[in-house]
Amino acid sequence: MNIVNCTLKLLAFQVGNLVSLEELGKQLEMSKNTVEKYLDLLSKVFIISNLSGFNRNLRSEISKSKKWYFYDNGIRNVIINNFNPVAFRNDVGQLWENYIISERIKYQVNNSLLVNNYFWRTYQQQEIDWIEERDGNLFAYEFKWNTTKKTKTPTQWKHNYPNVLFKVITPDNYLSWIDPL
Repeated sequence: MNIVNCTLKLLAFQVGNLVSLEELGKQLEMSKNTVEKYLDLLSKVFIISNLSGFNRNLRSEISKSKKWYFYDNGIRNVIINNFNPVAFRNDVGQLWENYIISERIKYQVNNSLLVNNYFWRTYQQQEIDWIEERDGNLFAYEFKWNTTKKTKTPTQWKHNYPNVLFKVITPDNYLSWIDPL
């Protein structure tokens, strides 16, 4: 298997998780800088996109790591050779998060929105899947495939950013979020 396919396969299994360039480099037997160049190339040809950590210089917030997503879940499925129906998959949450993020990015681009996108995570394992910074305001979103699971705003987020909208995006309400027009 060539190095690009190996890189994509490793990323495919880590969708929605923090990705360490050092760890990828070790697994691929190459330097962190070379891995970074491959990821940059794969981003430029619209196969993958990254999400950086949001922080306002609070010591508890993680900001150096990134998360990587595929622009198309079909490409991810080919790479990991998994075409099973959703009911038979153990990665439904990853598929859902990847899908909803890729569709939101397409919406932002197609509507020429000036938006900074992030994820938020603390060293205490509190996290939010998607933060948008637009028009000088923050908006926080959590993605849940399971519509019956209760989700609350993380306490540190509420404390540090009390006036920010927090919304849970599920299969029941996602259409109005990925294309509100």
